[in-house]
Amino acid sequence: MTAADGAARLALAAALSAAGMRLCPWLPEHTRRPWARTNHAGDPVTLLEGPVWLLGAVGGLVLPGTGGRTTAAALVVTAAGLGMLDDLAGSATSKGLRGHLTALGRGELTTGAVKLIGLAASGIAATAAVDLPRPGARAGAGPGRLAGVLVGGGVIAGTANLVNLLDLRPGRALKSVIVLGMPLSPGGAPAAAALGATLGVIADDLAGRSMLGDTGANAAGALLGLALVERSGLLARSLALAVLTGLTLASERVSFSAVIDRQPLLRRLDQWGRPPERPSSP
Repeated sequence: MTAADGAARLALAAALSAAGMRLCPWLPEHTRRPWARTNHAGDPVTLLEGPVWLLGAVGGLVLPGTGGRTTAAALVVTAAGLGMLDDLAGSATSKGLRGHLTALGRGELTTGAVKLIGLAASGIAATAAVDLPRPGARAGAGPGRLAGVLVGGGVIAGTANLVNLLDLRPGRALKSVIVLGMPLSPGGAPAAAALGATLGVIADDLAGRSMLGDTGANAAGALLGLALVERSGLLARSLALAVLTGLTLASERVSFSAVIDRQPLLRRLDQWGRPPERPSSP
């Protein structure tokens, strides 16, 4: 992919997602109602940012004249659909990896467990498509290729989960998409589309009017995971999976928000771009 193609993908994704955010308030009330939530500060927000982010990303991926990215588009739509299941039909009784696995052990299939399984399966399928040898190229060793595909699937699912874990404060998840996506965007269609969609919705997210929700966070994370998988082999994928696994396990015991608030630099970066928070009532 040329630099011009990447810029075009980013620009189209940003334009589509920005336009989508402007149209959201004009949707019928019965359409907006299922996506209405209350954020950490008790203010009303909409999770329609997630579907809008998806619109922008898919538009950037399938931009005519640049070579459509069907694998990436299929992955991001699947990840968003799994997140949408949790947003619209999920239960708050089981939370986190431990909660969903515990429920699964009791024979209870939660929407969160469906999402985790679906993300892993779709990640494996996307990695397998990425790793297919080009016509005329020699196929790599069977066991090594299989390991690369399985680990790559884990990276995609793990990145989707990580971005979702960060979607707790205005702008936090989207800032992580920018930080992770920028080094992957030169020559990479998935990262360019992810960055564009993010730029189109970040103003409303920072203002506390909307959130990615599971729909957008899982889609954004999965697309970033695919961008990493496309540029890495088994060793780099294994290292990435180890880091993602460690962060996921840490989130079961430690509050990311508490860690960020205790570190002055992280706290300043986390609060950058947000309006000042209202003082709490005595």
